[in-house]
Amino acid sequence: KMAAAAGAAAGLWSEVNRCGQNGDFARALKSVNKILQINKDDVTALQCKVVCLIQNGNFKEALGVINTHTKVLTSDVIAFEKAYCEYRLNRIESALKTIQSASQQTDKLKELYGQVLYRLERYDDCLAAYRDLIRNSQDEYEEERKTNLSAVVAAQSTWEKVVPEDLGLREATYELCYNSACALIGQGKLNEAMKKLQKAEELCRQSLSEDSDVTEEDIEAELAIIHGQMAYIMQLQGRTEDALQLYNQIIKLKPTDVGLLAVIANNIITINKDQNVFDSKKKVKLTNAEGVEHKLSKKQLQAIEFNKALLAMYTNQADQCRKLSASLQSQSPEHLLPVLIQAAQLCREKQHAKAVGLLQDFADQHPANAAEIKLTMAQLKIAQGSVTKACMILRSIEELQHKPGMVSALVTMYSHEEDIDSAIEVFTQAIQWYQQYQARTNHGCCVFQPKSPVHLSLIREAANFKLKHGRKKEAISDLEELWKQNPKDVHTLAQLISAYSLVDPEKAKVLSKHLPSSDTLSLKVDVDALENSHGATYVRKKAAKLTGDNQQKEQGQGEVKKKKKKKKGKLPKNYDPKVTPDPERWLPMRERSYYRGRKKGKKKDQVGKGTQGSTTTGSSELDASRTASSPPTSPRPGSGAAVSATSNVIPPRHQKPAGAPATKKKQQQKKKKGSKGGW
Repeated sequence: KMAAAAGAAAGLWSEVNRCGQNGDFARALKSVNKILQINKDDVTALQCKVVCLIQNGNFKEALGVINTHTKVLTSDVIAFEKAYCEYRLNRIESALKTIQSASQQTDKLKELYGQVLYRLERYDDCLAAYRDLIRNSQDEYEEERKTNLSAVVAAQSTWEKVVPEDLGLREATYELCYNSACALIGQGKLNEAMKKLQKAEELCRQSLSEDSDVTEEDIEAELAIIHGQMAYIMQLQGRTEDALQLYNQIIKLKPTDVGLLAVIANNIITINKDQNVFDSKKKVKLTNAEGVEHKLSKKQLQAIEFNKALLAMYTNQADQCRKLSASLQSQSPEHLLPVLIQAAQLCREKQHAKAVGLLQDFADQHPANAAEIKLTMAQLKIAQGSVTKACMILRSIEELQHKPGMVSALVTMYSHEEDIDSAIEVFTQAIQWYQQYQARTNHGCCVFQPKSPVHLSLIREAANFKLKHGRKKEAISDLEELWKQNPKDVHTLAQLISAYSLVDPEKAKVLSKHLPSSDTLSLKVDVDALENSHGATYVRKKAAKLTGDNQQKEQGQGEVKKKKKKKKGKLPKNYDPKVTPDPERWLPMRERSYYRGRKKGKKKDQVGKGTQGSTTTGSSELDASRTASSPPTSPRPGSGAAVSATSNVIPPRHQKPAGAPATKKKQQQKKKKGSKGGW
């Protein structure tokens, strides 16, 4: 029986060897299991089973086999396989312990050690490990090791802001070009990085097009990460529309890299900000995909969580915003953004006092970050209209008190509140700080030392401010200090003399002797060139020289020239020079003294009144005999009365109206004119 079992085992081993060479690890695993049925503690069979499971992607099962046979599979025998399974299962800390506990550090373990250090973001140790591997290894994987080394340098430049050293790597592959571009982005050299990415794209197309089995879709999928980095550069350069278009093109390709999709979705959310929140809510789902946390760095994951909290605030999800920001604060207690997001949410809820209290508590607990927090507190106070309290908060930031920007802001705010004494005190404190700083740097030596440009600028601004607000005596001391630093400064001397002239005229006369004479102040200016310059508003006409015949001709033309006649104003057709014009003719009719208004109540002849066909005229009015004997009420056309009336009419602009009849006639004409159309 033992001989038969040994023969069967030999046949199974031959099957395992043949399947392993052919890459058929599933079939090899079946043969290995049969061998283990014969001898369950066969170390070689157990090792083969672990390798077959790893090749088939069953890392969890492989690790289970290792852990259940610890007596047989010791760390010396199976250290690499165990560490690799832990690495692939994202148990990075466990993988590191397994590698470090191995008695012998093989080349395989060193390669895995470098990968583990990179995932743990221990970039300095990782860089040293890859350098040692490249130095002591010579095989077909040298190009991959150089690619990994360049990735470490890019990560240092991006996340740790370390200036990368020149590794002397020949950028012959698109991976090396891509990593070099990432390192340039970390340094802020965006234009150079874009050129590197364009070169990487060309190399990628050339490399993949050589393989006939690779389709255009496969090439575009491989280029997605390069295009994503290009879009990121565009976004940093402010070309948000171009970046957004490229981001959306990558998403349409549906790449399998969940890390790439999460980064692109996050960047789109940052472009949208508080606009297009519906699109942002769809994109944020891509950042929650399974496995994203194992593909991105800690800072990338943190940035995504920050943006989720901000999106919750923009979409008025107050509880969700508070929950996310509180979680972020517990993970990174010293980080500014979580507390700032919480304060912003409180301000949206009109709880400004509570927001200021929250910021004050954070500043007390984390003095290192107090400056930025206090600047935010001051901004909130200004928004509430408490300018004086905002000034008090700003003055409590000791490390910024002497900065010109802070001094300018405080002086402006105090001036707005008309607190001139406090504004001058701000100037004084800043000037004293520079004096003490200069004393410290000079180590107490008594030799005269010139003041720094910032110090002198503060003194000058203080003097100008004091002069503007009538503090002449205080301004004089500042101006004297400035003149002492530079006795040749004529501008400062002139200011000093002007100030003394209001306080001590005798002193002003004495100082005026130091002014340069007028001869030394003569300016060498080419007047003609200045007048002919592009910005000149007045150009003096050059006088032309007249000689001989030209002069006589000019004089002759002057005699011929006639003065232009002024055009006479047009007069009305019925203008009568004998009649004095109405002095109120330029006023509107309603504003004239003789205007009586329209007379109401009088009706014209009752024409068209009543029902159709009826008449309101009495029978006596239709009597022809009575009409003939009665005097006419209006002139008839063509009669003498009509002619005389027409000849004596004076227009209303020249004379007052003759009386009511003329006005009535005018009204009748207007009504007659407006009665066209009928019913």
